[in-house]
Formats: sequence, structure tokens, C-alpha cells
Amino acid sequence: MTTMLQDIVVKRNVPTNQYTPKDFKVDIDVRWCAGCGGYSILSQVQRIMPELGIPREKIVFVSGIGCSSRFPYYINVYGFHSIHGRALAVASGLKIARPDLSVWIATGDGDCMSIGGNHFIHACRRNVDINVLMFNNEVYSLTKGQYSPTSQPGQKTKTSPFGVVDDPFNPASLALGSGATFVARGYDRDPKMLQYLFERAAAHKGISFVEIYANCVIFNDGAFDKYTEKEYRDDTTVWLEDGKPLIFGKNRDKGIILDGFTPVVVSFEDGKYSPNDVIVHNEKDSILAFILANMTYNPEVPRPIGVFQSIDKPSYEEKVENQIEEVTKKLGEGDINKLMRGEDFWTID
Repeated sequence: MTTMLQDIVVKRNVPTNQYTPKDFKVDIDVRWCAGCGGYSILSQVQRIMPELGIPREKIVFVSGIGCSSRFPYYINVYGFHSIHGRALAVASGLKIARPDLSVWIATGDGDCMSIGGNHFIHACRRNVDINVLMFNNEVYSLTKGQYSPTSQPGQKTKTSPFGVVDDPFNPASLALGSGATFVARGYDRDPKMLQYLFERAAAHKGISFVEIYANCVIFNDGAFDKYTEKEYRDDTTVWLEDGKPLIFGKNRDKGIILDGFTPVVVSFEDGKYSPNDVIVHNEKDSILAFILANMTYNPEVPRPIGVFQSIDKPSYEEKVENQIEEVTKKLGEGDINKLMRGEDFWTID
């Protein structure tokens, strides 16, 4: 997967400033378990920050509760460690009050998809200009291994000793269905991929959602090996690149076609199909994005990795600012004292 990303360059609208990745590191120990996928995610965020051209005092990381939510302590910018599931609510309020800030959220599959699920879908619906990095390890790690909203059927955990019976959320489909304008997926074992996805998220105007497969070595070790290990991933994943055909396989000899709206794997070996017959990815096609996202748990097709969708739409805080400006022109600046008193009041001498 990394070799496929070497020629991809993210176009930035801001100049690189004087920072280096070291400027975004802190002088405290990072307290994740040895081998946790969080280390890679943290490192790649620190690497791309200098390239964004944004002063550190204009960057904020907000988190909820969970292993992922320690993130604000580990990066040298402003941070807010909020409460369980409320990171997106806090971040949304901050962005509306201070639209000049670059607001990021570090969250997990439990924090974001369970107790924070309501805040997540409405932040997507409103298209608040925030960047959501969701560490997905398909288990509750901080509270010692209970099953989460993304745990797989049959998965044995502390709270499902005989196997999970729930069907899991598909985070990419949930984000798309909720109206997110940028939706992507990557994994912890490919640093260049994460850098690319994080840079794309930062450059997007509106909500950016990046699901990251993050290995939990203690409670769900190897959950994503089938899609992230070098010996398997070429045959089990397909890289989504705008304007490029969906071709995969160690020998690049397979592709994805549509049978109606159903994705189907075809081989180029027998000459019946060629690379010209397969789906060409289009990040602006919302219907295609849904089709690709719904391939996630289908064992008959490879799992999509990359950017599902990136579309343009006015952000929530822009609409709020425009409304305030329009109303102020029409009604004037207003009087806070009058607002607080209301229309019905009296004075007692």
C-alpha cells in the first residue's frame, strides 16, 4: 500500500511555517501499551502538523474518554479532555465560537459510536468544520476488554464470553449516511498512508472523518492482520484513489465491477475482463461512496481503504456567521440587557 502512495501529493493552500515535528512533541511519557496502534497515529499527526502552516496556538485537540482520548496530553497544542462521548459536542461548540481555530478530535470506536453516537451523527449532519480521528480497535480497551459497537459477531470479550451476537456498526457507512462530507479509512501500520489521509482531512472544509484501524495488543490483538499484514493486504484490500480504477491483488490482476449496484470481483487472467472494465473511483459520487463503504464486511470483496468521499458543502459555522451578519444588518447589534430582561419585567422602588 505504501508504494502506491509515494507519488501522491496533497495540495495545500497554506505555506509551510518554521515548525518541525519535534515542536509538537511533549516532555511526558506516552502511556499506551507497547505496540498500541496509537503510537503510529500520534507520530503521523505530529509529522504533518508543520506542513499545515497553522500556528500551534490555533490548533486544538479535543477528546472524550478511552485510550485514544489521552491524545491531547501527548501533542504540544491546546487540548481539552472532555467526558465520555461528548468530544464532538465540545469541539462543535468551540469551532462555532472560534471558527479561526483548527479543531481536531481524537476518539475511539466506543467513545464515538456508542455513548457519543448521537453527537457524531449530528456533527456529520451539520457539517461542522472539525477533523475526527477515530481509533477503531473493535473493543473497549481502557475499561479492560468489553465488546464495542464495532466488535465482530462471534468475538469473545469480557462481556461476550460466548461471542458477540450484535451486528457491528460500519463507521464509514454511518458517517456517509449522516451527511459527512469527507470520509476516509486507513490503518496504523502504514505511516505514509496515515500522513496522506490526515493531510487530506486537514485541507477539507467541513467535517472530516478518518476511521483508523488501530491494533490493541492486549484485548484484541491481530484483529486487522488480514487487512494490514504485508502477506495478505494486497489481496484483501483495495486502495481508493480518485480517478483511478479499483484494481487490487499481489499481481494487480483483479478488479471490481458493478452488477447493478452490487460490487463483484473479476479477474484479468482469462481475458474476459480488463482494467478498462472496472469501476473508476470518484470521490464526488456519493452513491458510489455508499456502495464502496458497504463492501466493508462483505467477505466476497476486498475491504476498501482510502478516501470514500470528499465533497464540497457550506460548513455549519459559515452558515451561523452568515445568519448573524444578515440579522445584524436587518435588526441592528441588539442589546444584551434587553435580551436578558425579556419583554415582561417591572421595577420595584
